[in-house]
Amino acid sequence: MQQLTLVGQIRNISIQATNITYKFDDGTGSVEVKQWVDGDDVDKTDPAKAKLVEGAYCRVWGKIKTLGDRRHVVTRIIRPVEDMNEVSYHLLEVTVIHLHFTRGPLATTGGAGSAAPQQQQQQQQQSAGGNYGGVDLSGYSAIAKRVFQYMREAPQSNEGLHQQDIAAKIGVDTADVAKAGDDLLAGGLIYTTVDDQTWAILEAE
Repeated sequence: MQQLTLVGQIRNISIQATNITYKFDDGTGSVEVKQWVDGDDVDKTDPAKAKLVEGAYCRVWGKIKTLGDRRHVVTRIIRPVEDMNEVSYHLLEVTVIHLHFTRGPLATTGGAGSAAPQQQQQQQQQSAGGNYGGVDLSGYSAIAKRVFQYMREAPQSNEGLHQQDIAAKIGVDTADVAKAGDDLLAGGLIYTTVDDQTWAILEAE
């Protein structure tokens, strides 16, 4: 069961005693997003939650659940989109990832005969000791590879890992980890979660 993130628009809100159900439209269709209500938090005022109204754009992190023949998303984190560029960025990111898994990665060198087969690249990575889960990191820096490898192996919550924690664990300067994270984000291998410095790996099925 993989974690996912969605960006879209709230079409309807149904508030119940144990959960809040959002009808969520990401442009490709609609799905119900359920957020369970913590009884201890009922009386707390959350400025962000006040912005989660019908018609608002938001980002959801959660997991797919199936009940009968219907699927829905169970989320622990849902926040309003403050910058509409996030919607455009998410659509572009989804397009790149879809093309990556349906048509393969883009060639990094010119000429049909100059690029090594993907299997050969994976064997080279394995022989070099990298644990990248079959992901091609040949065009990334050594620090980016270390960051990605650590994120694959480290235990983490739904919120992912903060760059300062990663830097401390692998013994690398935070600024270098931030640069590596920017490269991995641009390549669609990781994504931001609760803030720009907290990341999670985009896992493939």
